Amino acid sequence: MFAPLITTMATPGLAIPLKAASRYVMRFLALPCLLSLLVPVSQSFAEDLPVNIAYVKQTGLTSSASLALFKTPENNGVAGALLGTDDSNTTGRFLKHRYALTVLEDANGEALTGKVQAWLKANSGPLILDVPDSTLQAILALPGADAGLMLNATNKSDSWRQNQCRAGLLHTSPSYAMLGDALGQFLMAKRWREWFLVSGSGEGDKAMAQAFERASKRFGTKITGHKTWTFDTDLRRTSQQEVPALTQGEDYDVVLVADTQNLFGFYLPYNTWLPRPVAGTHGLKAASWHRSIEQWGAIQLQNRFFEANQRPMNDDDFNAWLAVRAVAEAVTRTKSNNSATLYQYLMSDKFELAAFKGRKLTFRQWNGQLRQPIPLVQPESLVSQSPQEGFLHPVTDLDTLGYDKPEVRCSMVKE
Repeated sequence: MFAPLITTMATPGLAIPLKAASRYVMRFLALPCLLSLLVPVSQSFAEDLPVNIAYVKQTGLTSSASLALFKTPENNGVAGALLGTDDSNTTGRFLKHRYALTVLEDANGEALTGKVQAWLKANSGPLILDVPDSTLQAILALPGADAGLMLNATNKSDSWRQNQCRAGLLHTSPSYAMLGDALGQFLMAKRWREWFLVSGSGEGDKAMAQAFERASKRFGTKITGHKTWTFDTDLRRTSQQEVPALTQGEDYDVVLVADTQNLFGFYLPYNTWLPRPVAGTHGLKAASWHRSIEQWGAIQLQNRFFEANQRPMNDDDFNAWLAVRAVAEAVTRTKSNNSATLYQYLMSDKFELAAFKGRKLTFRQWNGQLRQPIPLVQPESLVSQSPQEGFLHPVTDLDTLGYDKPEVRCSMVKE
């Protein structure tokens, strides 16, 4: 069977016995196999690059007064991070990058901070944060936190983007200011320049109301009235009487509501004193994600998330997914799992992330905020997406949303 091969490969004029040639060829073919047996099996795994990520979640923050319909899912945020980890491993296995997600959670902020401290002693991977201001401050004060990479996926507080920015801390969650500007641009495009504001008494409600007031000054609109929701009774039977009285006043084009805990905002549509649209945290709302988004290939992300969790993907899920995918993109490009290296790449002009929003996403180098378009949605559909046409910026129109560089007093350079 080797005769044709031997004839072709033989040196002209040189006669090689068939039997000897057969032994030579067999030894030649067997050599790579024999050498492979000398290599330990574990060596194939030694080249794998491990990327260990921790999801830090403070539980029990949802108001007990919320209707069951608006309860936060138990796996809120975590589900998005898990999907992001699966997606990263799908592509990472070809590059021998192995992603693992550890969930650290506790209802007590101090206890949770202790878990983070223990994790940091044993690991050097990125942290995805799902915590309020006080816990975030405590985590940033931990020994070794300066050297790490942290991505805030749920906290919208403007202070972390304006005057409390921190090198090593990035934000995939939009800020209150970004959401306020996104909605304000749409209202300006509609020429709805007179706003009536109703806000709750919670800290998130106040922050959202301040963002609307900031947007009003920025775009030159008028807030004709601002009232605080103080009712603590069951309004399912009395909303038709109470809400019109609350919203009675000077003429307005739209009612803005700031109710971040879903305590009363759903009573306002169709119950206002004047027949006007409702926007803000209810009615038409600015959000980083919504189940109705299906453009730019988003339908496959929506379907995969629903199949895995039997519920739609929400803002926190999407922001957590973004955080993991941003880390994975940096690992892929740098071929490193070093937090300092990943941070430098994420903050560089080289980084960009595809995220089913029709635009490449990047981080602002002056405060670590992820630039991203903001969908404007009603309960069942996508209405628009900001930035709106006509709102210009010398660098990118995405920087018309939230705090621009001249408004920020931070240093994002790691020392």
